[in-house]
Amino acid sequence: MVGIVGYGAHVPSYRIKVEEIAKVWGDDPVALSRGLVVNEKSVPSADEDTVTIAVTAARYALARAGIDPKKIGAVYVGSESHPYAVKPSATIVAEAVGASPELTAADLEFACKAGTAGIQMSMGLVDSGMMEYALAIGADTSQGAPGDALEYTASAGGAAYIIGKENTIADINATYSYTTDTPDFYRREGQDYPSHGGRFTGEPAYFKHVLSAAKGLFEKTGTSAEDYDHACFHQPNGKFYLRAGKILGFNSDQLKYGLLTPTIGNTYSGAVPLGLSNILDHAEPGDEIFVVSYGSGAGSDGFTITVTDEITEKRDLAPKTQEIIDNKKYVDYAVYAKYKGKIKM
Repeated sequence: MVGIVGYGAHVPSYRIKVEEIAKVWGDDPVALSRGLVVNEKSVPSADEDTVTIAVTAARYALARAGIDPKKIGAVYVGSESHPYAVKPSATIVAEAVGASPELTAADLEFACKAGTAGIQMSMGLVDSGMMEYALAIGADTSQGAPGDALEYTASAGGAAYIIGKENTIADINATYSYTTDTPDFYRREGQDYPSHGGRFTGEPAYFKHVLSAAKGLFEKTGTSAEDYDHACFHQPNGKFYLRAGKILGFNSDQLKYGLLTPTIGNTYSGAVPLGLSNILDHAEPGDEIFVVSYGSGAGSDGFTITVTDEITEKRDLAPKTQEIIDNKKYVDYAVYAKYKGKIKM
């Protein structure tokens, strides 16, 4: 069965608190934190971008997989903040981890679900026998205009997954997707910051797609929320994540390890891959995992996953997600603005 052979995560060490941003714009930090269920977010430093995050995560995934990188037949990097408009991130990652040159590589874009789209593509290539392993990465250094609501959540981070058939740490049992043309969030070429539909991004966008994908996956697999030990959903903020989980019948114990937004913000394409990596860090052999991503524009990818005995031997071969998150240093708004390029000279 196709599954996860190795995984790795990375989150920049810098953090900015919600109250630090609110102080600049005259907003109420308590109301914001309570309403968004976000307390602080990660900030990429001057020398960090989607590629550096992806490379670090991929190296950790290789450490856990214990495979020769030359056996990787495909590298996909999903992001909405690729450092180049014309120059693939995937080729840089492939070269950096020693997988080049006999492979196919591509950058993927689908707002916040480009990483899970890469996992699906990797599953197909491996399951068909075209290649032994494929590497799928979701990573972002997301943007939020000064003073915009996104500035309180848009952050940076990512996770990488090596997909294969042998010695899997978790088997992917089923996948299901739900996609429509829903323009809730967008950024045209050359624009520094994205535009969004405000409240429209909720019910007709996020909830419609996440809930529809989840219900479709339940129906496809003949399961319900009570059949799973862990669940993870896209998390533009903690409020949406928890509400989606509750509507679908998941309890707080099932949802706790997948929810990272309160301490690192919304890592966009990295959100679900990071949440899943933290679940794998805590899961036991035989645990069942339910995962649904979301990308504006709009669509959701769902997966059901079963953890195998291999997890106990491999997860300590690379830094765990929570350990990476706990390594942090706070910055003020001025440093944050400098690192994020918000100051135009």
